[in-house]
Amino acid sequence: MPDSESRLITQAVEGDRDALAQLLRTHGPRLRQHLQISRTWRDSLDVDDVLQVTYFEAFLRIRQLVTRDPAAFARWLRTIADNSLRNAIKELGRSKRANPRRRVRSLTPDESTALLLERVARTSMTASRIVTNRESQEVLRQAIARLPRTYRTVVELCDLEGKSPAEVGQELGRSAGAVHMLRARAHHRLAEILGSRSRI
Repeated sequence: MPDSESRLITQAVEGDRDALAQLLRTHGPRLRQHLQISRTWRDSLDVDDVLQVTYFEAFLRIRQLVTRDPAAFARWLRTIADNSLRNAIKELGRSKRANPRRRVRSLTPDESTALLLERVARTSMTASRIVTNRESQEVLRQAIARLPRTYRTVVELCDLEGKSPAEVGQELGRSAGAVHMLRARAHHRLAEILGSRSRI
């Protein structure tokens, strides 16, 4: 089995999606056992949410896997799952602490863009400087367009249209916890894209 699994890993890294799907089916039960969600968050988030986002990230990032043996693959997958869960809990905690009086009015498109840039851009520029910079707004739009469709949709609905994760979850047929997790992963990928653009 280790030899055949190593072969599947090599095929997956080289772009064979069926090989990766087979690996995820093999590792799924152990990953499910590994994930522990505290009682505090179980109403908002479940293991299936974490697994869905983990598998999605695995498909997006498999070509970055350097060490191609079963133990390394298992560690890599657990790391993605742990990060996804941690991001979701961080976002859920942030939304619970948010002051509802702050959402008295809808944000303008420029304000939404500035807040998103402030959140994800690796920059020393302040949001007020960014928002007046039309070039930076265009760079952000281009970065959003490069996101995988699921991430792009969540960013557009949550960050640019100002919908809550619960509203977006209803619209997409996902839990609010899954939307928090997808949004956090989308922000991470936006930061990666924007980090390579010196114009921001």
